[in-house]
Amino acid sequence: MNAIQPLAGLAAIGLALSAVPAHAQTMTAMNHNSIQPETTLNISATANVTAAPDIAYLTGGVVTEARTAEEAVRQNAADMSGVFEALEAAGIDRANIQTSNFSVQPRYNYPQNSERVLVGYTASNQLRVTVRDLDMVGGVIDAMVAEGGNTFSGVTFGVEDPSDLIDQARRQAMQDAMARAELFADVTGYDVSRIVTISESNTSPVSPQPVMMRAAVMEDAASTQISGGELSFSATVNVVFEMSQ
Repeated sequence: MNAIQPLAGLAAIGLALSAVPAHAQTMTAMNHNSIQPETTLNISATANVTAAPDIAYLTGGVVTEARTAEEAVRQNAADMSGVFEALEAAGIDRANIQTSNFSVQPRYNYPQNSERVLVGYTASNQLRVTVRDLDMVGGVIDAMVAEGGNTFSGVTFGVEDPSDLIDQARRQAMQDAMARAELFADVTGYDVSRIVTISESNTSPVSPQPVMMRAAVMEDAASTQISGGELSFSATVNVVFEMSQ
């Protein structure tokens, strides 16, 4: 008899639960856990942080022309030897010198109403040089030119480790989002209950643009003038807030 009573109790509980309509059970769970769309606030905030660069990347090298490919490559190699020596004399480590492009191309003339005529070859050897002392950038360019360098694409500046700057932009963006949520809550008579979700996008350094070299023209020889200016780092956060009255 004692063994049957607990089973009977469980049966009664089961009957009681089954008496509650299925849709009512579902609605109870939803009302307990869900957030109604009309009680949420979506905010996207972006912050920018500026900083002076601490590293420069310059791209330049030697282009030579000759009647044959062999002559063009030979002359190019001779001029590039001088460029490498100039970089070494300027204190640039070989680890910071990287070949970015090497090519040998035919050169043609195109006489009117005639087939093209091969007139020679062009050899090009371009380097990407990393300079960590920005005061040296102009002098490095001048040294390369003095020893045979005759082409430069420009100078790009950067920050070697921008992680702290990006984190600072993240903090400012998040603070802005929270301040704006409080403003909307104050205007509408709501309270900010909690943050539902946080996501981020476009969190990266703003791509720096190459800075073209400018050589000062004076009576006496002047070094190439280079200015790094400032770089901008940006972060965007997307935050969903739950609002309540």
